[in-house]
Amino acid sequence: MEQRELFLQSDAALRSVIDRITPEQLSLPAPADWTSKENPTIRDILAAHARDEAWVGDVLAGRTIEEVGDRFNGDLLGSDPIASYDRINDEATAVVLQDHDPAAIVHLQYGDYPLAEYLQHTSIYRAFQAWSIANYLGLEYALPASLVDLLWEQILPQVDEWRQYGVFPPAVEVPADADKETRLLGMTGFWKPTSITD
Repeated sequence: MEQRELFLQSDAALRSVIDRITPEQLSLPAPADWTSKENPTIRDILAAHARDEAWVGDVLAGRTIEEVGDRFNGDLLGSDPIASYDRINDEATAVVLQDHDPAAIVHLQYGDYPLAEYLQHTSIYRAFQAWSIANYLGLEYALPASLVDLLWEQILPQVDEWRQYGVFPPAVEVPADADKETRLLGMTGFWKPTSITD
């Protein structure tokens, strides 16, 4: 299943960035458009990603929001946020590596979808968050070339449709000689040549 490989690579990319966040950076303000929480910090963004990871097992098992209840409410990060995220990420990865029917219906907050589509949706979100967090914090980072290729294949045929649904912002013009990663980021409206350190 191509979507599973996309998920695993996107998830690994996000984790590689999160693992470079320092304790001091966790208290930095985060962009308001990354979350609905008021005055968010980088720790708040990490907490949201930890919650997304925690849900993976139950989603793939076909459970509904009502069945899971409030199990993942509250603070999942504790006193060692990065280590807590990594543990939750390990659990999600182990579940995704199991055999799954890509056509099985899973239940999401915004509707019911085939499992393969769920993996695609979450993969795209994770991949661009990896780049966005790294860029925002001024980390030297590039999405792996194999992940860029997978994202290009998955996104390009649907990018205009998804943009109409609000998944992607308007496209951003990039330099004429830009590499494939930058062209992907421009096409999806994520490319920003600035960071919090500028």
